Amino acid sequence: MMNKIIMATNNADKLREVHEILSPLGIDVISQAEAGMSCAPEENGLSFSENSEIKAKAVYDAYWEKNHENIAVIADDSGLCVDALDGRPGMHSARYAPKGQECTKLLDEMNGVPDERRTARFICNITYINVYGIAFHFEGVCEGSIAYQELGKNGFGYDPVFMYGGRTLAEMTAEEKNNISHRAKALGSLYKFLKERQGE
Repeated sequence: MMNKIIMATNNADKLREVHEILSPLGIDVISQAEAGMSCAPEENGLSFSENSEIKAKAVYDAYWEKNHENIAVIADDSGLCVDALDGRPGMHSARYAPKGQECTKLLDEMNGVPDERRTARFICNITYINVYGIAFHFEGVCEGSIAYQELGKNGFGYDPVFMYGGRTLAEMTAEEKNNISHRAKALGSLYKFLKERQGE
């Protein structure tokens, strides 16, 4: 039975979220650095799905070249799509502003936009490549809106300005966020997929 998956990231926050959701299956999720690799492929896909597969395949191939054995890999590509900004930052969410300044730039761009036009959604696509090199995709969407200021101390990225049910994601506990977030929904589908195949 598979008990280890490499996640194509070194982002500790993402890794923690994935571990929290998949750990009940007895699966150890490790970062690419923990697996002894440093992969940074060009994310030149035309969709979240294409970019997540590019990242997953790069790690899968690199692990084979280094160890001459296969291992399962997951990668995600996600972003915030704001209707008033014609879908931006979208696929460029991670490069939209210098790290730590994403929320500030977004709030500046949304200055003066009324409530009814502040709708937005987080989208996450996860690619899972099994030990045989076959890729499967899982997508999650979280609908919400953009706040007028940063609120909350939890979460990361755009969480302090993304409103869901009257609170930002950064005002929620990890458990609350894992029930509704885009990544949690995509990971929930992956969880069901892996659980059904345990013992195969």
